[in-house]
Amino acid sequence: MKAFVYQDICIGCGACIAECPEIYHWNSDNKSEASDQEIPEEQADGARAGRDVCPVDAIDLK
Repeated sequence: MKAFVYQDICIGCGACIAECPEIYHWNSDNKSEASDQEIPEEQADGARAGRDVCPVDAIDLK
């Protein structure tokens, strides 16, 4: 599974980063972005939690 943050939707609130900093981090535009790596199984719940707290549904997990 990988996470993707839609930059045109992200409002830069940081909720996903606060929830799961192992997967989500700030980019140079002060918006969230996700690690390009495959999400390890032990971080999958955190990645889902980060997606679920996003107030604008800017995160997709595939």
